Amino acid sequence: MRTIYDSRLEKTRRAMAALRTDALVITHLPNVFYLCGFTGSSAALVVEPDSLQLFTDGRYTIQAREEAPGAALHIGRAPVAEQSGEYLRARVRKGRLAAAFEAGHVTVREWTRLREAGGSRVRWKQAEGLVEGLREVKEPGELDVMRQAAKLGSEVMTEVFELVRPGVRELDLAAEIDYRMRRKGASGPSFETIVGSGVRSALPHAQPSEKRLGKKELVVFDLGVILRHYCCDLTRTVCLGRAPAEVRRWYKAVEDAQRAALEALRAGATAGQVDRAARRVLERRSLGRYFVHSTGHGLGIEIHETPRLGRAQAQEIRVGNVVTLEPGVYVDGVGGIRIEDEVAVHASGTEVLTSAPRGLLEL
Repeated sequence: MRTIYDSRLEKTRRAMAALRTDALVITHLPNVFYLCGFTGSSAALVVEPDSLQLFTDGRYTIQAREEAPGAALHIGRAPVAEQSGEYLRARVRKGRLAAAFEAGHVTVREWTRLREAGGSRVRWKQAEGLVEGLREVKEPGELDVMRQAAKLGSEVMTEVFELVRPGVRELDLAAEIDYRMRRKGASGPSFETIVGSGVRSALPHAQPSEKRLGKKELVVFDLGVILRHYCCDLTRTVCLGRAPAEVRRWYKAVEDAQRAALEALRAGATAGQVDRAARRVLERRSLGRYFVHSTGHGLGIEIHETPRLGRAQAQEIRVGNVVTLEPGVYVDGVGGIRIEDEVAVHASGTEVLTSAPRGLLEL
């Protein structure tokens, strides 16, 4: 019976043929999971035209058999890079063997072990982004899980608003978010939960601190959950009390920037076009200099995947992409505002997966 891994491996092998390589060594764990289902913390996968070899250690013997029945299992004591290199050395019959590796995901030590174990008759090539390119386009089953993850994250975000009041510590709110996501079935956060209040809300990646929320302050919440190995990511900004007119103007500008990005997001557009759509809105409101990051990024098994929605990105948006749209304004010494949702791209348009309230909440 065919599995989702069979079709993924077929696509991988076609890419390998285009690269003219006899074997592909996968060491990035999200890519290992994507191609065979194994979720252990130590693994290498060797993909060949007619076989699939999984290398790990004795801690994962039972788990590997259960999760990756389609791969030939190798249990060893040596590092997995060394194990896979030795396997390729043994595969060389005459002449040389062309093998590719994930250059962006190996350390110098791992690369040295892989090359030395493979021997001089293995000719190495770099296969940067080969599997990640396949992962960009989500399959129907992946989209279903991501919808559920987005729903879970949105529920947690909505619930935490009820706990926001002056005197509560940022750390306590972050802990409550993480607790609630696990109670709802998530395996954990997809990144360290962000809670930044007052002047700290101007920090795009504010780590929760001992600071207590104060009256008339902005509070930025950025959370993500992992549900059945897939991530969600959303951000909301609230105000404790009546927001000043200037804050209202900033918030409306960020809302409009996100709406412009959503209108630009479609199959065939470039990632840079989506970013520029959001950026133009903020520039016209004299807020462009306060938007200090890209408009969004892909997500899936990892919280940051391609495509990246940055101003110089020429990559084409494709049907099946799932991306975030997260423009923001960050004013040093005053505070910050960010609104983030995740969006799936379909042939017929887009689908916003996250559903927490988006308007300015004055709590």
